[in-house]
Amino acid sequence: MRISMAGQGAEEELRSLRSWLMESPEIRRHARISWETETPKQGEMGGGTIEALQLITDNLWQIATFSLSYVAWRRTRTRNPSVTIEHNGRRVTVEGHDSGTAERIVQALSEE
Repeated sequence: MRISMAGQGAEEELRSLRSWLMESPEIRRHARISWETETPKQGEMGGGTIEALQLITDNLWQIATFSLSYVAWRRTRTRNPSVTIEHNGRRVTVEGHDSGTAERIVQALSEE
């Protein structure tokens, strides 16, 4: 699963989401979380810009667990970046955290 954000403060919000997910025992137990970074251009120093958060999971249940964690995290934030979540060639973009957000994420990423 690949999670990216766009908008003001997107990188900071992505870091916050990663911290939130790392605090969830269910996510930590069943997913490997890593950064996807942009490779520095020739002549640039550093490790590159963070582009996305990557979760490697082993089953569909984890998509549901992630979506509930995402909604809980989203409710704690004042910024509202656009969030794009990709999994197995499927993609969903969400904003906000209304009551149907978790269900939309699960439906979009698990449709056959």
